[in-house]
Amino acid sequence: MLKLIILAQLLITLFYLGKLGLVVILGTIAFLFLTYIWITRHSLTRDYSKLQWEEMPWLYDGIARMAKKAGIGMPYVYILDDYIPNAYSFGNSIVLSLGLFEVLDEDQILGVAAHEIGHIKNGDTILFPLMAYGRYLMLFLSAVIIVFVHTTIAVLASLGLYVLYEIERVKFLKEREFKADETALYLLDRPFSLKEALEELKYYEDLRINVRASALPGIEPNIERKQKKSFMATHPSYDERIWKIIAEIEGRAFRDTLK
Repeated sequence: MLKLIILAQLLITLFYLGKLGLVVILGTIAFLFLTYIWITRHSLTRDYSKLQWEEMPWLYDGIARMAKKAGIGMPYVYILDDYIPNAYSFGNSIVLSLGLFEVLDEDQILGVAAHEIGHIKNGDTILFPLMAYGRYLMLFLSAVIIVFVHTTIAVLASLGLYVLYEIERVKFLKEREFKADETALYLLDRPFSLKEALEELKYYEDLRINVRASALPGIEPNIERKQKKSFMATHPSYDERIWKIIAEIEGRAFRDTLK
């Protein structure tokens, strides 16, 4: 659906602007691509240290074991010198802040890491940046059409496609968060450790809001969630995730009794 929406926006731009539209599209895509390259190269330029086995064997081995079970290579693990509890993933890397180690036990930290491995396994560390840049492309093309095209139907169609893209993007991102949780439950020796971690992290949400607001596309933290419900919120609430985790675990237990 999202691909069709973007395609429709591109066709509208080309139809009404012709060669100028083609130049705008190619220029915007090139700019966004260069921005992505710059961000990925500078995403670990501050206060990060690469985890070594000697520092925390339990964490290194736990992540290696889960990565093997997920069928992916051992991800790079970085420790962020920040005492706000936070975790996120990008590319084939996982970032855990020092704050997590202050409020969570070892099993719970592995639960958080399993969620991030789930994102890597499911390809979200590639999809999420594409979704963000697709949003910028849609918004910019809508602005170009408003400025250069003086046809009401074209303007309304372009704006309508942008709104539709936002609605579908939000729904898609929420689904991917739930899928990452489901993957994590499969990877963990103690599935309830993810639920316990989320219950603890709920109380530190206000601190993480500013962290998330400053995050660049492609390295957006994946574990922080706003408690206030919003129609356009891209992440499910903690309570939604916890409820689904409990339902999934109990569902698996029930299915096992039927075997």
